[in-house]
Amino acid sequence: MSIYQSLLYINGQWRVGSDGSFLDVINPATEKVSGKVAVATAADVQLAIDAADAGFKHWKQVSPQERKQLLKKIASLVQQRREALATAMTLEQGKPLQEARMEIDRVVDTFEWCAEECTRTYGRILPQRKAGSREMIIRSPIGPVAGFAPWNFPAAMSVRKIAAAIGAGCSIVIKPSEESPAVCAGIAQACHDAGLPAGVLNMLYAPSALISKLLIESPVIRKISLTGSVAVGRTLSSLAGQHLKPVTMELGGHAPVIVFDDANIEQAAALTAAFKYRNAGQVCLGVSRIFVQRGVYDQFVQAFLGHVGKLKLGDGMDADTTMGPVANQRSLDNMQKIMHDVKQRNGTVLCGGKRQGDVGYFWQPTVVSNIGDDAMLMCAEPFGPITPVVIFDTYDEVITRANSLPLGLAAYAFTSSLKTSTDIVDDLEAGWLGVNGFCPALAEAPFGGVKDSGIGREGGPEGFAAYTQIKFVSQDAG
Repeated sequence: MSIYQSLLYINGQWRVGSDGSFLDVINPATEKVSGKVAVATAADVQLAIDAADAGFKHWKQVSPQERKQLLKKIASLVQQRREALATAMTLEQGKPLQEARMEIDRVVDTFEWCAEECTRTYGRILPQRKAGSREMIIRSPIGPVAGFAPWNFPAAMSVRKIAAAIGAGCSIVIKPSEESPAVCAGIAQACHDAGLPAGVLNMLYAPSALISKLLIESPVIRKISLTGSVAVGRTLSSLAGQHLKPVTMELGGHAPVIVFDDANIEQAAALTAAFKYRNAGQVCLGVSRIFVQRGVYDQFVQAFLGHVGKLKLGDGMDADTTMGPVANQRSLDNMQKIMHDVKQRNGTVLCGGKRQGDVGYFWQPTVVSNIGDDAMLMCAEPFGPITPVVIFDTYDEVITRANSLPLGLAAYAFTSSLKTSTDIVDDLEAGWLGVNGFCPALAEAPFGGVKDSGIGREGGPEGFAAYTQIKFVSQDAG
């Protein structure tokens, strides 16, 4: 297989970094180099900032109707290139090809929805207080944006920022992960081919610390959007706060699933297994802790293990693979660290529990039981295919345990009781809740967490509005 190169995209041009350096991109299924990615220097970051500044001055004058048509054209091009983009994602990130295709479908959906939202950025006319005057509230683009996207959903998370920013009339400097650059480069190419003016979208790859500091400290950049870890979120929020810049932070999670004894146990087990092991468990919204009421615990575990046992671990490019490798050596090392803690605490390994093979970052789908809430697996986001299943007795007990962590991104519950489902929505501390199922990632729905899981929302009208600023205008007759 030939080695490709993912280049920087600055001011409408593809280019190598000013010092000509590249990083290897590793296929997690083979541990072989599948590509190279250009690395930006401080000089390249400044070029991107200057391009975004000039691009914004032009783009903010373009009508919402024109922006709408361009985003629709981008969506069409991405749809036409779906297979190539999905293949690039699987080779770099490891997820099964079918999951990668579904992610590209989300990209198309996001561009299409943001296209329509361009013409829905409404203001308000206030009731007249005196003759000859008008008071109104209008929204305008906030300005050039700095966006930071992760490796686990490299296309969808980047486009959440790109589509909303350019749809609202902003320019953006986006930093995707160096570990999965090709699919993002392909999306940038679609934007270029659709006719997006130079400077409106700029794409950089480089160590995050270098790019984030330069972008956030630049007076050109007016907003920061990050999808990443809590630790990185704290750092960037603090830096942005020093410059009084608004942020949107979608950070880590540790989602509980609560299975009550009146739930449809087979349905709960099947849906939870499918959702947990999607993308090898590397999903911020994904299942992290399963609490099962004592009376149905054994029944649920048996059903859950049955579904987990049907998973086919392998290279994401193989048609029969249903779970690919974890994305990198760091993730593999973290799985080993978690399992060491489980064994130190005399936890029970119900299936899996170790690396599979010695080539590729393959970790067996794993289920453990008999661990306390103070175990590493119950406290820290695992971000991998290891699942704890533990017992609870009462509603109040499980709510306290589910809410005990400082994270609050997602939470889920299964019950046939209307009262319990209503109480769950009120009592669980999370920004994303699913009852008797798992929430779809919809372009029109706001996405984000509470507590340490984030600030603000991406997606939906709420996320789109975050790329605008509000002006109060009072006009009197001259």
